[in-house]
Amino acid sequence: MPSPIEDPTLGGGGGDEVVVVPWPLLLRRKVVRRTEAGDRYRWWVLWAVLFGLLAVNVTFTILAVALPRIGDDFGASANTMTWVITAPLLLFGVAAPVLGKAGDIWGHRRVYLLGMVGAAIAAAGSALAWSAQSLIAVRALHGFEGAATGAASMAIIFSVFEPGDRVKAMGWWSLVGAGGPVLGVAIGGPVIQAFGWRWIFAAQVPFIIMAGIVAALVLPETSRGARERIDWAGAGALMVASLSLLMALNRGPEWGWSHPGVLAGFALAPVAILAFLRIEAGAAHPLLPLAYLKRRNFSAPIGQAVFSQFAYMGGFILAPLLLKKVFDYSETRIGLLVVARPLAFSISAPIAGYMAVRLGERTAAIAGTLAVIGSMGVFATITESSSDLVLISALVLSGVGLGVASPSVASSVGNAVDEKDLGIASAAQQLLTQIGLVAGIQIMQTVQAAREPVVGTVEAFHQSYLLGGAVCCLALVCAFWVRSADRS
Repeated sequence: MPSPIEDPTLGGGGGDEVVVVPWPLLLRRKVVRRTEAGDRYRWWVLWAVLFGLLAVNVTFTILAVALPRIGDDFGASANTMTWVITAPLLLFGVAAPVLGKAGDIWGHRRVYLLGMVGAAIAAAGSALAWSAQSLIAVRALHGFEGAATGAASMAIIFSVFEPGDRVKAMGWWSLVGAGGPVLGVAIGGPVIQAFGWRWIFAAQVPFIIMAGIVAALVLPETSRGARERIDWAGAGALMVASLSLLMALNRGPEWGWSHPGVLAGFALAPVAILAFLRIEAGAAHPLLPLAYLKRRNFSAPIGQAVFSQFAYMGGFILAPLLLKKVFDYSETRIGLLVVARPLAFSISAPIAGYMAVRLGERTAAIAGTLAVIGSMGVFATITESSSDLVLISALVLSGVGLGVASPSVASSVGNAVDEKDLGIASAAQQLLTQIGLVAGIQIMQTVQAAREPVVGTVEAFHQSYLLGGAVCCLALVCAFWVRSADRS
């Protein structure tokens, strides 16, 4: 146990009273006092949160790339290994609403640090996995910790930034979200080739621990809500809805869209949503106050995120397949080309956050959505004779589009709710956005595969990208409904 330190400043009012305080707690209080003394404390909080998110998410892309090698080591099929990616996505849908609300009740710093502990355990367990099944089980834990750190970190940032400046913070948030996986590929590729895939997770553990220590020292204690019970009935209904819909979307391409399990998932989701709405309407302490759904700056930005992510992620996942099937490019060349999209996202997002302060969130959301629609149009014109410049243009246009829109969309949702509900609002936004991107990935890939035998390879890609563009037009409608923050 660490040795205690006597701190006479923490007494209860008597002049001679001395309270014994463990030195880690004393160190944290000194760090917070120093940083809070200056106006830059909010930026220290932002950097601490983003350091943690980078540590947690840096391996996501390289894990997807390494799956074939991991499957060979375990003697597992490709279908089995897809659950390494699918399991955390599904568990995120289950955990996000409860953990978001838990942060509102018990404090977001506590939930965030709990998530960092889970991330360290998940990374260590992944490095020590002895079979495909054990790796899937450990990565499922990543869904829980992702739900904890994701919603809590966004709520912490919103709590220290004024509503008019939150879009700036969300610009940097978007940079780390898109740039972290790129950094993971750049570093993880050589590590895997030299030492094996387990080392990417082994090296991640001290990185997460370091980020957790920084967070424990710097992050503020957010205000806690009333000691109310979590609405478990509402949480259960929302879990069933999200899990059944995500499961149906994920299994549709594998089992067939007419498979009884897939149809059951699609049928169960709306029933569970209706049950959730009915439960929330009569709940004393609802998981998500339904009045927020009537606020245009809550519903419209989330709608924009759902439909734009459908096109953005669906188009991005199709891009390597297009480059392989139509142009027969090597994996190295494909990797160098597709990295243009997340790089464009990372560069544009912070700039867009600052520009939105002058131009307004509505303008940024509309402009970004138009760029994503334009990228789908460029992809739909690509033929065997198209140059790499056209391919890069389509990828960059997509990355810039979402990079411009995302900070404004995220900050608009935060500004639309009461401070006491920032956690559940952030969780709802991330959960629904995830459903949109999973739907885009699965449906656009299915359309391409189904149409290829009928119309040919190139035209099948064209039709799939046109579908993405059509769905993104719904995002444009939502963007027009977003109101810019009042900075007068």
